[in-house]
Amino acid sequence: MLLAVIGTANGWSWGQKGHDTTCAIAQRHLTKEAKAAIDELLDGRSIIYWANWLDNASNTPEYAYTKSWHYKNIDAAETYEEAPLLETGDVVRAIEAQTELLKDKSLNRETRQLALKMLIHLVGDIHQPLHMGHRSDKGGNRWPVNFFDRDTNIHAMWDTQIVERAHAWTHTEWAEELDRLKEEQVEAICQGTPNDWGKETYEVTCRVYADTPESAVLLFDYLRAWTPTVEEQLLKGGLRLAWVLNRCLTPALS
Repeated sequence: MLLAVIGTANGWSWGQKGHDTTCAIAQRHLTKEAKAAIDELLDGRSIIYWANWLDNASNTPEYAYTKSWHYKNIDAAETYEEAPLLETGDVVRAIEAQTELLKDKSLNRETRQLALKMLIHLVGDIHQPLHMGHRSDKGGNRWPVNFFDRDTNIHAMWDTQIVERAHAWTHTEWAEELDRLKEEQVEAICQGTPNDWGKETYEVTCRVYADTPESAVLLFDYLRAWTPTVEEQLLKGGLRLAWVLNRCLTPALS
């Protein structure tokens, strides 16, 4: 999910570990009905299996139309509401549209299966702060930094490097350690809409840019300061993914 610039895009998203963690958390909160529907739509594969599929698919001719669906760029001089909308779509509108397709049981299996595969990934994307990055610097891909003696950029750093440095955990360990909230806390996190979640992430993005000057040399102080945010964003992504899938695939919640 990283280190590539997609047109006017951000690059990729979270990285293998981040998306696997998001899906591992979501899987723990699926209803029985949602699990059964997912099992049927994905031919017995789990949502973790498909967590990163869309990043690869977006770089094929068949799915090139989804390249801009991974992000929503907002320049520093703009507000979230003022940012111009791309004709090709963005992560907020993509989540909204694919949710409606997955929910519609009158559609054929292939359409709903594709919508599911996309949602599995996109709900993770909307929680990666640099997926709300500046249009002028390609979502942070043109914002150089040095992270633990490695020249990189702020987007790539937030995609993977900060996740891998924060904890030497597998995605199952990440899920086990993060997913410990009480039911009422989970319900509070899952309130709102994809647009609300995007705006919330953008507020994090603004703080990340302010704390990460171009060409900054970043070491343990930075990692220590931002690890709680990484943890929070991954947890929110997982809980909200389960919330979306449950409401699409559980008749009593539809």
